[in-house]
Amino acid sequence: MSDNLADLQREINALSERVAALGNTHATYPDDAQGTAEAALAELEYAERLLGDAGAELARAHSNPAAPRRSGEDNDRVLLRAVFNELSVPVVLLDHDGYIRRINNSGAEQLGGAPGYLTGKPFAHFVDLRKRAAMQSWLAAVLRGDGPASLESRLAQRGWAEDVHLTLTRLELPTEAQPLVLVAMSPPMHGDEEEGPAPLESEVEDQVVVLAARRLDVLTRMTRLLLRGTTPTRGLALTEAADLLADSYADWVIIDVCDLPKDPQAARRATVVGPADVPDGQTEEVAALPPGDSDIPGEVLGRGQSLLFPLIEDESVLGHLASGAPVLAALGAGSLLSVPLRGSRGVRGALTLIRRSNRGSFRLADLGLIEEIGEHIGLALPPRP
Repeated sequence: MSDNLADLQREINALSERVAALGNTHATYPDDAQGTAEAALAELEYAERLLGDAGAELARAHSNPAAPRRSGEDNDRVLLRAVFNELSVPVVLLDHDGYIRRINNSGAEQLGGAPGYLTGKPFAHFVDLRKRAAMQSWLAAVLRGDGPASLESRLAQRGWAEDVHLTLTRLELPTEAQPLVLVAMSPPMHGDEEEGPAPLESEVEDQVVVLAARRLDVLTRMTRLLLRGTTPTRGLALTEAADLLADSYADWVIIDVCDLPKDPQAARRATVVGPADVPDGQTEEVAALPPGDSDIPGEVLGRGQSLLFPLIEDESVLGHLASGAPVLAALGAGSLLSVPLRGSRGVRGALTLIRRSNRGSFRLADLGLIEEIGEHIGLALPPRP
């Protein structure tokens, strides 16, 4: 890069124009996505070189802290930060542990938050569970010095999902004890039928009034279901309750019933209801898992405390399938809550709801509603055998 920062600014402006032109071309001619994506990747590689040179300039500016600071150097650093922040290519700088050290405005918009909020958070938490392990492996390889990595991935966070192409490049700076990784994000090179559930449009449930009305409707319908007839809730009625919640409130509904007090290992999986588009046999495989063998619902059954995960960070908390894959990753989970089924004599079971990564996350208001529904189901359960 030229020492003349004006030249750098001109290069950035030209790059921004070319990136905007590629975006317009892709929108106008979607059938030519492969050629457009290849050109976009070339521009990303060039942007990485510009950012690497800019980072080196910043490192040199900080390499001699004992030297008196000159206003010219301060101006250079301000300009370089502005170049990074305003670059039209979404870029994230990760530290050696995979935490976001710095993110530009385009990158923050891509991840759905403000730069200040995103800084310091693990980048992996913004990657869909299905793609998280692969991304972490490539990140480790780049940090080891195995060279840059380029991979298809998927971002998923709080009600949206988006396929992206990630380019990872290792950076070594004199001011850093450990190498950093620069992550550039671009449109995917090609589609993948195994990516999981398709992204949804913005849901009207984000509107406060509509959401409150929907919660009231769910509670009313559940109360009617539990009061229907004089026989206690059991068997088919539990399935009907799970169907109601899956139809209106969640993608996966799991109901576990504990036949012995304060013994999660004695719990049995009463019913599991999932979406219609899951692979054959997946619902049955989830239903066959012992409830007490996982943190959820084992924690709820054992301690009687509700759990809310608006953002799933640990994909293993619901256990593993026979193949060894984490259950939550296989289900495409993005958000989860689990509440006790509390009867007149303590916890009778657990109700676990899962939303996939392409839906809005569960919130505290949702937890309060499902806790009330869980108590209603617990009171309707028959006495223990």
